[in-house]
Amino acid sequence: MMIYRITRTQLLHANIDEVWEFASSPSNLKKITPDYMNFNIISPDLPKKIYPGMIINYIVSTILKINITWVAEITHIVEKKFFVDEQRIGPYKMWHHEHFFEIQENGVLMKDIITYQLPFGFIGDLMHALFIKRQLNNIFDYRFKLMNQIFNKNI
Repeated sequence: MMIYRITRTQLLHANIDEVWEFASSPSNLKKITPDYMNFNIISPDLPKKIYPGMIINYIVSTILKINITWVAEITHIVEKKFFVDEQRIGPYKMWHHEHFFEIQENGVLMKDIITYQLPFGFIGDLMHALFIKRQLNNIFDYRFKLMNQIFNKNI
């Protein structure tokens, strides 16, 4: 069973307050998720801002168009520096997503580090090679594009 990692960085031409406000609002996750995934938050009374221990329940459609319930927990937060979300229930054996925000001279450098493992041993690794890796890269490419549209539109 392999443990995989995706690392993405992006310079956002905005101040840290704007970037943090957007990134730390759970309702914005739908805005940066591809439509074909049918992302839908099902947590009742979702707060406007994340906090440590927060549980977010949502439904997402897989590549096979099967709806899956995903339960994520916000495990760590340092305001305007980073936060971590971890899958508690969902399609992965392990999913650990670190979100970092670093003030730069011309904006904020946003860095995502996603460490994950698939279930089903070598079958999961085969599925990763055949289509899961590509799907995850497509999702994060889409997020990169959307964040550019939101924060870098005047560049």
